[in-house]
Amino acid sequence: MRLGSTVLRRCALAALLAAGVAVTAELLAEPGGAAAASSAPAPSLDGIALAAPHAAAVNVPSSPNAWGGARTGSESTLSDRVVHYDIDATLDPVKHTVTGREKLTWRNRSSVPVKSVYLHLYMNAFEGTGSTFFTEKRERGSGFRSGVDIKDGEWGHMLLRSVTQGEASVPWTFVHPDNGPATDHTVVRFDLPAAVAPGASTTFDIDFHTQLPRVIARTGYFGSFHLVGQWFPKIGVLELPGERGATAPRWNAHEMHLNSEFYADFGSFDVRLTVPKEYTVGATGEPQGAPVENKGMLTHRYVQGDVHDFAWTADKRSAKPMVETWTGRSSPQVTVTVLYPPEYAASAAPAMKAAKDSLSYFSNTLGPYPYKTLTVVIPPYNAEEAGGMEYPTFFTAEGYAQVEPGTANQYLLDFVTIHEFGHGYFYGLLATNEFEEPVLDEGLNEYWDLRMVRDRGQQVFAGTPLTRKLGFSPGFQAFAAERMGTPRGDPADAPGQNAYDRLQGIGPVYSRTATLMRDLEARVGKEPIERAFKEYYRRWKFRHPSTADLRETLADVTGQRAAVDSVFAQQVYAVTKVDDRIADFSSREQLPLPGTRQVGSSWVEDKQADLDKRIEKEREAWKKAHPKAKEGLGPYPFRTEVLVRRYGAAVPQTVLVKFADGSAETVRWDGTESWRKFSWTRPARAVSAELDPQRLHYLDVSKLDDSRTLKPDARASRRWGMDVAAFIEYLLTLIATV
Repeated sequence: MRLGSTVLRRCALAALLAAGVAVTAELLAEPGGAAAASSAPAPSLDGIALAAPHAAAVNVPSSPNAWGGARTGSESTLSDRVVHYDIDATLDPVKHTVTGREKLTWRNRSSVPVKSVYLHLYMNAFEGTGSTFFTEKRERGSGFRSGVDIKDGEWGHMLLRSVTQGEASVPWTFVHPDNGPATDHTVVRFDLPAAVAPGASTTFDIDFHTQLPRVIARTGYFGSFHLVGQWFPKIGVLELPGERGATAPRWNAHEMHLNSEFYADFGSFDVRLTVPKEYTVGATGEPQGAPVENKGMLTHRYVQGDVHDFAWTADKRSAKPMVETWTGRSSPQVTVTVLYPPEYAASAAPAMKAAKDSLSYFSNTLGPYPYKTLTVVIPPYNAEEAGGMEYPTFFTAEGYAQVEPGTANQYLLDFVTIHEFGHGYFYGLLATNEFEEPVLDEGLNEYWDLRMVRDRGQQVFAGTPLTRKLGFSPGFQAFAAERMGTPRGDPADAPGQNAYDRLQGIGPVYSRTATLMRDLEARVGKEPIERAFKEYYRRWKFRHPSTADLRETLADVTGQRAAVDSVFAQQVYAVTKVDDRIADFSSREQLPLPGTRQVGSSWVEDKQADLDKRIEKEREAWKKAHPKAKEGLGPYPFRTEVLVRRYGAAVPQTVLVKFADGSAETVRWDGTESWRKFSWTRPARAVSAELDPQRLHYLDVSKLDDSRTLKPDARASRRWGMDVAAFIEYLLTLIATV
């Protein structure tokens, strides 16, 4: 999911900061349904607990056989499929509703009988202001991404009409795993007429009705455009001992929070979508032959295995789809489709190129893309809130009427496409828990996206087509731009914190994680990091890794456990500012000093006046002997001192001092003390002192206090002044488009 309008808008906002509707009665009173929701529901019939409400990054590595063990490729399926969804759905594009019949088959992986199961009804986050989503939005005084609000008549919900297990009706109860308001209906518990034995499967037949909201938070409609995400009842995850820190079977099924996303078991989908025949459809998975027409409606069938979600789109305004193919090593041939509205025709080809480039980069640097399709959807004008969202084999990008090289529009379209595709790996194939450990999806994905931008030599452009015509097209290095958008001086939230218990919002999960991982890469090396991430993908694809599993893989493969453990302890499981600086810098000529000294048996006094004459004479003689000597050299040595101060976390530092004769001294500062003084006595005066000359620490509060010169040097201020001026212009550009 993109945040705002990707990294650029986040940077802009960070810089600028530095300078009702009741619950539907029908929903609660369907035959066979729940009684009134309760914030303290009765325990499940089998006593299996729910994950803790405030669970966050896991510190204990998963067991080797977690989720069935590493997938070797010799198995009959890519994933250890736990669930199968067979769904018939019909879209009413006038009422913006989806009527569905779902056959959900779930397998009990545990060693105990299961008598209750939990499902997500995510669409109920939009039924009214009493949901957890809107309660958090109201109490925090913040919006979601672009700040779209639902108005009267635009709410959404999901209604369970009937649920059966075999021939028996299944009673259900709304529950609140995170202690949210009683008026939240995003998690439901089914109490089963027949327990599911260990290793056995059961099937639920579910009739449901989904009312789509006006496009908000990843789903909804605008005009004839429909993005249908989180639209069907979806079962939670039963985690077993040794999986993501679990010590006993537990259900992981959190409420839909303002800033949380999703988590689900791998499985397979067989979905039939019936829509008016004039509508263009795109969806997760592979289309199964030509659509079947009946009474002016077309039924499109899509099948996909080894995924954990299914989304689709339908719009009668879509232009002719752009379709191409991509082929990569160890991947099947991929059919890439771009769906776009006529007003954003200029965005189709750039989105296609970015998608295919992403397929190549991620396949080469992480692992093969295993699916046969990829669908990119560009939402129409006024449906921006549907943009920048990921689902398996399917994602939405952004659209622009003009896409010119060297402009912000071009970069934003490119980056959002890369970013949403990248989720197909971190959210999709690795399938991390986005509720509890968003660092593993949004954070790592942002980092890998920026690596792609960096590796292809691409800059973050800030200009508009107009400014470019005027010769003004400022560009920034990708990680430097990302650094601007992360709180460095007073960070409040650990990247490993969950998605919803955050003082500074979800933004730092993206920017601070990308920056800290960039710093770790600079510290241990680009090639070792890439080998480690390839191994992370190999070990954990289709297996739901935890933060501890990432840490262990990085430490094992890079061979630099101390560095990895230190970074995770300081900056993933906790958050600490990095703030080292050069506090003082001097280089003084060591001249003879007045006073008395013993010569033989006598004491001789060196008077200042006599010393001044002697010094002048020796300097003249030295200059005569060295007519081409540089300034800063002479007959007397120089004592150079550098004082470094630490106001944050202890990180390994390097101090580089350059001298007038062209020589240099480099020293390491690996201690934990709050200050350190280094000194040298050399025949040349020092010219400059620089901390972190290799720029290993982008998390540092300020890089401006990392260096000093003995003589005033206006070049840095001029350079920074130009950068600031360019950035202000860029901000004004963005403000005009927000």
